[in-house]
Formats: sequence, structure tokens, C-alpha cells
Amino acid sequence: MRRSRAAWGSALFTIVVPGTVAGLIPWLISGWHVEHELSHVVVIPVAGVVLIVAGLPVLLQAIYRFAAEGSGTPAPVAPTQRLVVGGPNRFVRNPMYLAVVSIIIGQALLLGQAAVLWYGLVVALGQALFVRFYEEPALSRRFGSDYDDYRAAVPAWLPRLTPWTPAGERS
Repeated sequence: MRRSRAAWGSALFTIVVPGTVAGLIPWLISGWHVEHELSHVVVIPVAGVVLIVAGLPVLLQAIYRFAAEGSGTPAPVAPTQRLVVGGPNRFVRNPMYLAVVSIIIGQALLLGQAAVLWYGLVVALGQALFVRFYEEPALSRRFGSDYDDYRAAVPAWLPRLTPWTPAGERS
């Protein structure tokens, strides 16, 4: 897939998938109205803002990497041609999923909406199951030992403190 086509596909994916999961559905649940179920202390809404502000650039950088580095999209129907291990993927294998959940949980805390918090937990569980039973086996079949080495070095959910560098790039 050409990079320009991959970029357009990734942009469309971003609008449709994360836009729906982290934007439309939380809005449908909450109407983006501030409640007081979770916001008894000012620290809670501030923590929500921090999670949203931290998650958004990670999400966008990770999606950008699929087009620029992998010549594909995050969508399984138009996968990358190369294994994406740069950017936030040097620290954690699933930065997009973590970023989406961070944005959802951030909205729950900012708005004080317990229903959005529960939704975020359901999304996190769904993502974990998808990764475990579809994505990891598919990537292992597609990229073989490159993915196995990456998987052994980079955690799935808790980021490394230092960026991982593939063996071929070490000096």
C-alpha cells in the first residue's frame, strides 16, 4: 500500500473507530454533561484532563506510525506491510488501545460520569480479548520471529521505562 493511500486510510480509520469508541459513544452515554457522581474532589476532573491530554497525542502518533512506518493502517482490512515498532510502540505494544481507554477514562473523570467509567472498563476488556485472541496470533503468523522478538522485549500493557530498539538498529 502506498504511503499516501495508507495515510488517508489511517485518517479514515481514526475518524471512524477511535472517533466512535472514544468520542461518539461517551457523548451518547453522557451528553458531555458534568455530573457529580465522581467529581467530589477537584483532583478527579483535573486527572481526567491529564488522561485526555496524555492519550490524544499517543493515539495520533501511533496511528501516524502505521502509515509512515508500516505502509498500512491500523484496520485489519488494510494492515501494515511492515511491523510497526517505532514511536510509542517502542515502549508498549498496544499504545493505541491504551490511549483510547485513557481518553475514555479521562472523560469519565472530567465529567464525573460513572457510566462512562464503566464503559471505559468494558472497552479495555474488549481490547484485551481482541489482542489476545486475534491480534497477537495474526501478527505472529504475519511477521514471525520479528514479532516474537518484539513481543518478548516490549510489554503489552504496562509501558517500559526506556524505549526498545530492534536488534538490527542497535549500535
